[in-house]
Amino acid sequence: MTDINAIRTIAVIGTGTIGASWTALFLGAGKAVRASDPAPGAEERLRAAVGQAWPSLEVLGRHGDQTAEEALARLTFHADPAEAATGADFVQENAPERIEIKRDTYAKLESALRDDVIIASSTSGIMPSELQAGMTHPERLVVGHPFNPPHLVPLVEIVPGGQTSEQVAEDATAFYRAIGKTPVRLHKEVTGHIANRLQGAILREAVYLALEGVASVKDIDLALAEGPGQRWSIMGQCAVFNLAGGIGGMAHFLEHLGPAVQDWWDDLGAPKLDDRAKKVLIDAFPKMDEDSFKAALDHRDHALLRRLKALAADKLD
Repeated sequence: MTDINAIRTIAVIGTGTIGASWTALFLGAGKAVRASDPAPGAEERLRAAVGQAWPSLEVLGRHGDQTAEEALARLTFHADPAEAATGADFVQENAPERIEIKRDTYAKLESALRDDVIIASSTSGIMPSELQAGMTHPERLVVGHPFNPPHLVPLVEIVPGGQTSEQVAEDATAFYRAIGKTPVRLHKEVTGHIANRLQGAILREAVYLALEGVASVKDIDLALAEGPGQRWSIMGQCAVFNLAGGIGGMAHFLEHLGPAVQDWWDDLGAPKLDDRAKKVLIDAFPKMDEDSFKAALDHRDHALLRRLKALAADKLD
């Protein structure tokens, strides 16, 4: 069993959007970070990203009363993943979604890591059992899939592979919870894990409705954001329907509205993401310039921050 309090140094492998956000979160939790990324200028971009994320961590109280400068003093950058892994107590791997790159990365990491150090992959789609092939210690690998941006969105999906030890899955879960994440444990591997499958199902029906001419893409998005989305930030869909059943709960809901739900399911569409479907989506969301893209990101993150802060306050009341 890993002593969660003894995890003080994190190796972050791959420092793009996800890796940079993880880095900010780890630094906010008081950890030292040894980062690695082969892209030119990666270190400068990483340090800038941490600086940009820091005010949000301060608002959420996830900065440990540190300044960004104090936290960044605990960040070192290394060209070689093995060098970054040296002395690390935990690894968060964010390499490109290509299995051969990830396997090559694991070989380099394992040459430098202690045998008991967990390697958590941020992969959104590759099965952990596939990633474990060829590893010296496959029992140490587990998927720790975040939602973007990890320093704001609480969810992290814990997915053990076929050779992952139960202790590793439990320790990874405990570690993420200790730094403020909300871990969700999967009991079997499945393409897309949980949240991406749910997103995919909603996207499929949104595309179907648009192709059928029911409404515009923008209005379909608005229906989600201003309707179910308002409740989804508080509780999941099953819990929503449980409340819809009144004091009788889910049993009452299913008794009275179960047939209607079955009718909805039977009538759901199954469109293909073909050229016509792609055109509907692209026409609704034309390309942005750099300024408009940044404005959209800022709007998303600031809105997330306000909601997370409000929800945190509710938990304290």
